[in-house]
This record gives sequence, structure tokens and C-alpha cells, in this order.
Amino acid sequence: MINNTWKTLGLMAFCGAMVLASPSEVRADEISGPGLSYGNYMVTVDADSVTISKDEDGQEALMTVSQGSAFEVVQDMGDGFLKVKVNDTYGYIPVEGNATVSSTDEATLAALEVQAQTDAAADFRQGIVNYALQFVGGRYADAGSNPSTGFDCSGFTRYVMQHGAGISINRSSTAQASQGVSISADQMRPGDLIFYGSGRSINHVAMYIGNGQVVHSSTYKTGIKTSPWNYRAPVKIVNVIGD
Repeated sequence: MINNTWKTLGLMAFCGAMVLASPSEVRADEISGPGLSYGNYMVTVDADSVTISKDEDGQEALMTVSQGSAFEVVQDMGDGFLKVKVNDTYGYIPVEGNATVSSTDEATLAALEVQAQTDAAADFRQGIVNYALQFVGGRYADAGSNPSTGFDCSGFTRYVMQHGAGISINRSSTAQASQGVSISADQMRPGDLIFYGSGRSINHVAMYIGNGQVVHSSTYKTGIKTSPWNYRAPVKIVNVIGD
């Protein structure tokens, strides 16, 4: 069993030690646990989407990943599951018919981890945007701060940051503009806040959602809606998320 596994992976016995042959690509369902005790491996998703679970039995979902996603392999658990590194935690991916395992090197794994962190930050920001967009069509209310009775502009951004991201920010648009890090228009990403007004005076805030658009609680007539980010001249753009 073990010898067949090593043969599949292209491992060779040399002077009593096991060494990797040239990097090769194998189907994940063609290998078993002992083969992954030697060398560095990554798993790449082939299927349209695969659910990574929190447990090796696949009972509790951790996240769903799409085709092309790649992860460092930590251990072959057997029974068709690999333990993989997912940002700062671990998950279990069902490999049979879903993924390909490749032998790799430490430099590639390091680059993979950096990319994973970048992707996680983008996913976090997109999650905030998705949370905000569910309120489009909702009511505007002067001094409003909850979805039941309506929001004013800063009540909306404060609510979204608190409940969609776990980030506490100040109540008024002027006070919110004093938080985080000031950035330029070419640096803004989904989830950043854009402030509007006259001169240095700020009287409105919106959240950038990507593709040149913002979401904001605008007026009594329009309520919560999306608009081009520069429908008014911005006074300031701020990153309060921090990544």
C-alpha cells in the first residue's frame, strides 16, 4: 500500500532515503496518507465549486471555493479528504473528482499564502458590500440609525460597519471622516467611505462598492440607493477597515 502510494507520487528510494522526483501532478484521489509525509504539496480545485469543511467528515462548512483556488496541503486524512491551510485556520477538502494535488516547493507555498491573505481581505470587503446592498430601497430618515425606521447617511454607514464587519465608527459623517486612513481615489476599494460637502465642510457619506459606484442613504425621495462615486465632488476618502 505504502510502496504503491510512493510510486504514484513519483517518490524514489535512494541510499535508504525517500526523495522527490521532478515536480509532478497527480489526481488527489490516487494517493493515500503516507505519500504526503514527504515533500511539499498544494491542491488545486478542478470542479466549479467545492465546499471546504471544518471537520474531516464534511459535516460543517467552512467556506465554498471556486475552480482554480489553491491551498497548501497539511495532511492526507484518508477517505478522500485532505487537510489544508486556509488563511489562519485549517479546513478539509473532499478531493475525489474535485481537485488535483501537485508536488511543489516552499517558495510557491509562501506565495500561495500571500495570495490567500489578499483574497481573504477582498472577500471580507465584498462581504461588507453585500451586507450594505441588502438595504437598497430602504427608507431615509433624519437622524435614523436602524433599518426598521430608516437611516440618515452616517447612520447607514455606521450600522453597516458595525453589523456587517464588526467595526465601530463614529456617528456623524464629520466624525467618521476623522477615523481610519485618508486615501486617494485610485487607492479606494469596496468598503471604503467617501465623504462629500463643500470645501472642507462634510455633510454626506457613502460607501464605495466597486465598479465606480457607491451605496448611500441619500434623500427622503430616493432612500437608500446606489450612485456613481463621483456624482458629487468628494471631499475625502477614508479606509476604516484597515487592511
